[in-house]
Amino acid sequence: MFDKHPGAVLLLGVLGVSVSAILVRYSQAPSVITAMYRLGWTVALLLAPVLTRFRGELLRVGRRDILLCAASGLCLALHFLTWFESLKWTGVAVSTVLVSTEVIFTALGFALFLKGRIPPLGVVAVLLAFGGSALLALAGGGQGSRLYGNLLALGAAVFVSLYTLIGKVQRGHLSTTIYTFLTYLFCFLALLGMAVLSRTPLAGYGGREWLIGLGLAVLCTLMGHSLFSWCLKYLSPAYVSAAKLCEPVCSGALAVPLFGEIPTPMQLLGAVVVLGAVLLYTRAELRGP
Repeated sequence: MFDKHPGAVLLLGVLGVSVSAILVRYSQAPSVITAMYRLGWTVALLLAPVLTRFRGELLRVGRRDILLCAASGLCLALHFLTWFESLKWTGVAVSTVLVSTEVIFTALGFALFLKGRIPPLGVVAVLLAFGGSALLALAGGGQGSRLYGNLLALGAAVFVSLYTLIGKVQRGHLSTTIYTFLTYLFCFLALLGMAVLSRTPLAGYGGREWLIGLGLAVLCTLMGHSLFSWCLKYLSPAYVSAAKLCEPVCSGALAVPLFGEIPTPMQLLGAVVVLGAVLLYTRAELRGP
C-alpha cells in the first residue's frame, strides 16, 4: 500500500522532523545527553519487533552490513551532536535552513560516489533551493545568526548527507526496521562514548529531559528519519534530501507562537522559494533524465 505513495510517506517524515528543533530548544541538558536520550528511547522502542518479527533477518546480517551501519550510526551521532549544539547559539529558522543544505552535499555525493545522475531540471531545483535557504539564513531573526552556531549547523548538514548516502546503499537489501535499528544502536553507542569521554553526567537532569527524549524518538526519529530511510528504497537520496528542505519552513512557523520568532518578509520569500524548489525537483524526478 505505502510503496505506491512514497511521496506521502516522505511528507509525513518531514512533518515529524519539523518538531525536532522545537523540542531540542526546550531541552536544558547538554546536547550529547539530549541526543543520547533520543536514541536510547528509539532503540528501546524498536527492540521488541526486531527480536520477534525481524529476528531471522537480523541473524543473517553480514559483517559488511554491520560495518556500514556502524559508519552510518557514527555520522548520525555527529549530526545530532553538532545540530543540537547549534540550536544553543543561533535561531531555529537559521539552524534548520543550514542543516537543510544537506541536499547540496547529498546530490554531489550521489553523483560522485554512487554513479547517480541528477536530471538537469533537478540541478536547477537544487540551486534554487539553496538560494531560498540563503534568503532565510540572511534574514536572521530570533536569536540572530552567530558564526559558531552556523558552522555547527553546516557541519551537521555534511554528516547527515553521509548518513543518507550510506542509507541508500543499505536500503537496497536490508529492511527499514533492521537498517534503522542497527544504525540507531551504533548511534546511541557513539553518543554514549562521547558522553563518557567528555565526562558528562549521564543522568540527573529530571523527568522532563526523559520526556523530551521520548518525544524526539517517536515524532522525529521513528516518524522522521525512519520514514526517510524507508523512502530511500523508492526515491533517490537527492530527492529525499530536497524534500527535507520543507523542515525549516515548518519549524520556523512553529517558532513564531512558541519563541516569538516572527518571520520577516525576506524569510517568507525564502520559504516560498524553498517550497517551489521542492516541487520543481519532484517534477524533475518524475520526468527522469
